[in-house]
Amino acid sequence: MIAKGLDVPDVTLVGVVSADTAFHVPDFRSAERTFQLITQVAGRTGRGSKGGRVVVQTFYPKHDAVRMAATYDYEAFVRKELEQRRELGYPPFVSLVRVLVHGWWNEKRVLEAATQMGEKLRATFDESKLRVLGPAEPPLYKLKGAPACTCCSSAPSWSRCFPRSVRVAETFPNDNNLQVVLDVDPINML
Repeated sequence: MIAKGLDVPDVTLVGVVSADTAFHVPDFRSAERTFQLITQVAGRTGRGSKGGRVVVQTFYPKHDAVRMAATYDYEAFVRKELEQRRELGYPPFVSLVRVLVHGWWNEKRVLEAATQMGEKLRATFDESKLRVLGPAEPPLYKLKGAPACTCCSSAPSWSRCFPRSVRVAETFPNDNNLQVVLDVDPINML
C-alpha cells in the first residue's frame, strides 16, 4: 500500500521484503521496476519531524538498481539503464511488438501458428527493418486453460512496419480456436 503512494502519517520505518524478485521476471524493465519500487517506498518514510529508515532485503545488494536506489541516484541509474538498452536494442531505441498467439486446448496448433507467424514476418521484412525473436512459451503459458505462444519483434520505427504486420496477422483464422494479438510497446512481457 505504501508503494502505491498513499500518505500514511508518522511512518518512520519501511521494509522492502524480497526487493529483487523482479530480477527473475524475463522482462528488460526488471531493473527499472526494482529501482522504482525501492525509491517509491523510501519516499514514504520520514516525512514528519521524526525522520525515518528504510530496510531493503535483497540477494543482490551490488546490483545497480538496488545500489543506486539506496542513494537516490536517479540520474546515474537512468544513464546506466539507457546505455544497456541502447547496446542490447531495447526501447526507447526501438519499438517492440509482442505477438501473442493463443488458442483453446490445442497446444500443437498454437505452436504451429506462432512458428508460421514468425516465419511470415521474417519473410515480409528485411532484418534491418524488423527483427523477429521466437516463438517461445511466455512465462504465463496458460491463461484460463488457453495455451499461448509468443514472438517478439523489434523495429527502429514501428509506425512503418505496423500496417504490414497487421496484414500478416490477419492471414490467420481469428476464430474461437486461434487468435493472434499484436501488443505494440507492451507494458510487460508476461
